[in-house]
Amino acid sequence: MRSAVLLFPGLNREGDVARALTQASGQRPTIVWHAEHELPAGTDVVVVPGGFSYGDYLRCGAIAARANIMNAVRAHAARGGIVLGICNGFQILCESGLLPGVLMRNRDLKFICKMQHLRVERADTVFTHHYEQGQNIKVCIAHGEGNYVADAATIAQLESDGRVAFRYADENGSIDGSANPNGSINGIAGIYSPNRRVLGMMPHPEDLIDSLVGGTDGCGLFESLAQFQKLAA
Repeated sequence: MRSAVLLFPGLNREGDVARALTQASGQRPTIVWHAEHELPAGTDVVVVPGGFSYGDYLRCGAIAARANIMNAVRAHAARGGIVLGICNGFQILCESGLLPGVLMRNRDLKFICKMQHLRVERADTVFTHHYEQGQNIKVCIAHGEGNYVADAATIAQLESDGRVAFRYADENGSIDGSANPNGSINGIAGIYSPNRRVLGMMPHPEDLIDSLVGGTDGCGLFESLAQFQKLAA
């Protein structure tokens, strides 16, 4: 797997994502600066990591979405390439038109940083085939604008097409309202593009890849990507 991790001013999670990709695949990703116009030749997977691109001014991800490199990312996605956006990366993917909807201020208007359980909605994608459908996993969240919002028609389309990737859950796997930390519609924590080769998610799987720091439930996502050829057709 040849991967590229984008780097914008203000992002701070590129090292964590690079470590997760390297651990899963044995190949270190290329860090790509936002001012570049092309991705490295042969790139399979592009990851847009978390942080605070451009200080989260204007709207979270809005400035980064207009960077030179995002034209190459859009072209990569149009060819069927794999793109993962985590936290601020999810916001950037929405702002760049690669995913629908928008991430707004958390319901309680506070920054949230804590461990969080998720329910895996499907296990037949390039991102999730190392999980089981309905599996309850523990990762973590750290965001102030993680409240996923879209119009009713878009939400209905996401649900009917099976494009909800993860939902916020409690430790028992329940997805009722008390498990939702930020007010996201239907407890949505991550969504797919129509071909399910672009994934945006607010939680940070790269934080939970080592038992020394609290768990390894994030490994499944990166191990799935490392073997993406199994479901690449």
